[in-house]
Amino acid sequence: TAPQVTIGTATIANAASLSDVVDCTAGRLARIDMPNAWTAAAITIQVSEDGTQFFDLYTAAGVEYSITAAANHAIILPPDDFKGARYVKVRSGPAGAAVAQGGVRILKLVLVA
Repeated sequence: TAPQVTIGTATIANAASLSDVVDCTAGRLARIDMPNAWTAAAITIQVSEDGTQFFDLYTAAGVEYSITAAANHAIILPPDDFKGARYVKVRSGPAGAAVAQGGVRILKLVLVA
């Protein structure tokens, strides 16, 4: 059978770099659909198990999890990278040098169960 797909939206406000909270309890993050406009920056992720306390996501090697992003692209992600990530926030740029977006940006997060 085909996997169950749910769409969440991550909204980054104008002049901000961090999105609102996206509830990923319906599945694992498997794709990000980028908006038509995007101020150039990689995407980094914050994760949470309770929706309140968030942590920057790093690989086992201690490297911040970073996704190359561009406007109007669909980006495939390995769902196993998001095991246990019940809630996520999307950041424009790395934790230490976040990039403010030049307008409201709405990213579609595709969750697969």
